[in-house]
Amino acid sequence: ILFPLGLWLGRGGVEKAILAGSLLLVLSAELLNSAIEAIVDKASPEFHELAGRAKDMGSAAVLLLMFNVALCWGLIFWQRLS
Repeated sequence: ILFPLGLWLGRGGVEKAILAGSLLLVLSAELLNSAIEAIVDKASPEFHELAGRAKDMGSAAVLLLMFNVALCWGLIFWQRLS
């Protein structure tokens, strides 16, 4: 929903790229995180501290990029309201 909304609401090419591109970064990180989790589960089905840390780091990367989306969208729309 947000991707087409970002393309529609962006005033110029740069705004459209920031609004839509930040979402693509989250999706890319989520795909990489899923790949890490699948590899870790295949290589080490039992619990291992390093395997847990690898999964947590992948999830943290997704979370940081979600914060980036909120920041990008917030800054663009804050500028519009000012």
